[in-house]
Amino acid sequence: MRLRNWLFHNFREVSRLFAFEEIDFPVLESEALFVRKAGEEITQQLYNFEDKGGRRVALRPELTPSLARLVLQKGKALSFPLKWFTIGQCWRYERMTRGRRREHYQWNMDIIGVPGIEAEAELLSALVTFFKNMGITSNDVGIKISNRKVLQAVLSRHNVPDDSFAAVCVIVDKIEKLPQDEIKKELSMLGVTIEAVNGILDALSIRSLDELEDLIGPESGAVADLKQLLNLANAYGYDDWVHFDASIVRGLAYYTGTVFEGFDKEGRLRAICGGGRYDRLLATFGGPETPACGFGFGDAVILELLKEKGIIPSLRLEADYIVIALEDHLRQPASTIAARLRSTGHVVDLVLENKRLKWAFRQAERLNAKRMILVGSSEWEKGTVRVKDLSSGDECDVTLDDLVTQQNYKVS
Repeated sequence: MRLRNWLFHNFREVSRLFAFEEIDFPVLESEALFVRKAGEEITQQLYNFEDKGGRRVALRPELTPSLARLVLQKGKALSFPLKWFTIGQCWRYERMTRGRRREHYQWNMDIIGVPGIEAEAELLSALVTFFKNMGITSNDVGIKISNRKVLQAVLSRHNVPDDSFAAVCVIVDKIEKLPQDEIKKELSMLGVTIEAVNGILDALSIRSLDELEDLIGPESGAVADLKQLLNLANAYGYDDWVHFDASIVRGLAYYTGTVFEGFDKEGRLRAICGGGRYDRLLATFGGPETPACGFGFGDAVILELLKEKGIIPSLRLEADYIVIALEDHLRQPASTIAARLRSTGHVVDLVLENKRLKWAFRQAERLNAKRMILVGSSEWEKGTVRVKDLSSGDECDVTLDDLVTQQNYKVS
C-alpha cells in the first residue's frame, strides 16, 4: 500500500500540474458498454455475469467507455473542453504474466472537446513529465507514435473493405507478439489478398515520415498530423522521447487518429502505457461526434520497470513520536499528550497496552520513530515528561506546552 499510494500520488501530482480534474465511475457497469464487434481481446476477457435483476453486467476492464457514458449523462451541463483524469481499478480475465495482472489499477488522462493535435501533444507532455519525475530518462523509455489514418490509407490502396478496418487493427496490434507468418495467416482469414497483406506489412515497417509521405502522399491527413505533433514535441522539449512507428495502431476499435504507446527501450517489458484519439466513441453510444483523446497507464508494468532500474524510493513507516505511559494511572496524561501533538500535525504512536519499555523501543524501531516520550510519575508530578531522541540517545525533561509548541527545549 505504501508503494501504491506513492505511485498514485505521482499520478495525481502530474494531473494537478496540467490542471486536470479528478473523476471516477462505478466499477460495475453494463456489459453492453464494453462489447464491440471488432474481435478485440478485451471483449473476450470480461468478468461478466447476470445480476439478480436479470441484467448483464461486467467489472470494468478499462475506463474510457465509462468516461464516454459520464460525458453523455452530464450533457449540456458540461463546459468544454474537459480535462479529466481518474485512477481506477480494472479487471481482465486473462493469463497472468510479468506486468500483467487480472486485477490492476489504471491512470487515465483525457481531453474532450479539442479537435486539434494540440490535445495529443499535451497528453504526451504529461506522460514525459511523469517519467522524468520518476527518474526515468529517454534512454530508458520511448513513446512510439503513429496515426490510424496511415493504415486506412494503405488498406484503401489495396481495396480492402472499410468494414474490415477494425479487425485488421486488432491483428496488426499483435505484430510484436506473434510471428509474421501468423499475422499473415490471420489477415488472410479476413479475406485480405496476399498482395494486400504484403503491402500492409511493408507499410508497417516504415520508421520515417519522409518514407510515409512517399507512400501515402503529402496531402494525407496522417502525415500532416504527425508532422505537427513532432513540431509540438520539439516546442515542449520532449522530441527525444517520441519516435514515429507505423506499426503502432493500438488494438481498441474506437481509436480514430493519433495513437501512441510507451515502451521500455531494453524490450523486456510489454507496453507501459498507450492511448490516442477517439473522436467517434461518444457517437457509438448515441451521442454527438465529439473530439476526444486520452491515455491509459497501468500500475503493473511501471512498477516492474522502476524495480529493474532500482529507482523505487525507500518507503518506510515513519513517526515523529512514540508515547508510553510508564504506569497505568498515567494513561490519561499520555493520551492527552498524543492528542495535542497530533493536533499540531505530528505523527504519534501511542502505546495502548501495558507494555514493557523494551517492547516500546522495538516498536519505535519498527516505526522509525524520531523521539520517545516517557510519561513517568516523578516527571508528571513536576508537570514535565521525559523526551528521548532515538538517534542520539540524548534526553531531557520538557513541559507539555513547550513540547507542543516545540519551544524552550533541545534534546540533541
